Amino acid sequence: MTAGTPLDLILLPTWLVPVEPAGVVLEGHGLGIRDGRIALIAPRERLLQSPTRELRELTGMLLAPGLVNTHGHAAMSLLRGMADDLPLMTWLEQHIWPAERRWVDQAFVHDGTALAIAEQIKSGVSCFSDMYFYPQVVAELVEKTGVRAQITLPILDFPIPGAADSEAVLRDGLPLFEKLRGHPRLRMAFGPHAPYTVGDASLLRVRDLAREYGAGIQMHVHETADEVAAAVQAGGERPLSRLARLGLLGPHFQAVHMTQIDDSDIDLLRDSGTHVLHCPESNLKLASGFCPVEKLWQAGINIAVGTDGAASNNDLDLLGETRTAALLAKAVAGSATALNAHNALRMATLNGARALGMAEQTGSLEVGKAADLVAFDLSGLAQQPLYDPVSQLIYASGRDCVRHLWVAGEQLLDDGRLLRQDEQRLLANAHAWQARLAQQA
Repeated sequence: MTAGTPLDLILLPTWLVPVEPAGVVLEGHGLGIRDGRIALIAPRERLLQSPTRELRELTGMLLAPGLVNTHGHAAMSLLRGMADDLPLMTWLEQHIWPAERRWVDQAFVHDGTALAIAEQIKSGVSCFSDMYFYPQVVAELVEKTGVRAQITLPILDFPIPGAADSEAVLRDGLPLFEKLRGHPRLRMAFGPHAPYTVGDASLLRVRDLAREYGAGIQMHVHETADEVAAAVQAGGERPLSRLARLGLLGPHFQAVHMTQIDDSDIDLLRDSGTHVLHCPESNLKLASGFCPVEKLWQAGINIAVGTDGAASNNDLDLLGETRTAALLAKAVAGSATALNAHNALRMATLNGARALGMAEQTGSLEVGKAADLVAFDLSGLAQQPLYDPVSQLIYASGRDCVRHLWVAGEQLLDDGRLLRQDEQRLLANAHAWQARLAQQA
């Protein structure tokens, strides 16, 4: 491309927050896109002199990197509200797992994931990670809808929907790693469920395959005090220590939840470069515990944010999740200065991209990166008066202020309207599943 090649799109927001460098808010600046990538970030006067095929004024809006939802179970959106106000193991063993055995098939995963993708796009999420069944169905939907995603193969040491055992999952799922190698928006990873559902043999197999394919590993770890206590009683070591002994921890490992953390855990996380994926609202709703976010941050551990599934949250609103994370971090640390608004936004963007191994493509607004962007409207009554746009975004705004979203330069949301999905069809499918599941219950 020569310097005179027209840009595809110029966006001129009131505020531009690149996330990297940290803490920066640019006013009077805009962003140019060419071939799906950020080609220029400059003062608006310079951009107005640049040839372009399209120019859009985003008056009153904050332009930021698309949000990155690092952990969820997308198809479980169809189980939203089915078994609320229960502790984790009761919720899983007596309600969720039986419902999954009865209902989850390719059609369930298709319709539930499509619903989740739409909800996330309308919530400002440009990239999500999914840990659920029938990953090939999810991959097809990611391709069709234009979002960015990490999809994990579900590994458990008992039968799951679509597979009799973990070997069957690997047999059917490993071809996806080859098929999608180098895909511009989709990355495959391994998803062993939890230390209490996956034995050493399966974990060692996952470890070796992750090394072979250069893939990430995402796993629920230290979600509850009971999980940790049971592991110590049974084997004499904490689950994270066991994972370290087996060689799973490292920059490719994504530890979800981590509500039970002592100094030895912090040492393991820091020294190995393991990422922590914080899901505060699910942890609060299931009374699982509190992740010490500020302590991890100060230790130099990369910590990102995720919603978990809609069955335990009950929404996929990452902006709301980030607000909860910021407030909870202050309460847990006993300090009002813990996890400020800019750091909270970083958790929901660049830190998430780093955890998923996608930081070279997304997570910040930098020239050369993919144009994954979200525009938040801060012109409403709820955001006035506006002294600090990032503080107002984190502490005073909700996903209703999401107006536009682009992934790799392709617009997926225009003034709150989905461009690649039929919202009425999504609603009809959700209502049909509700009728079926309610009748069975």
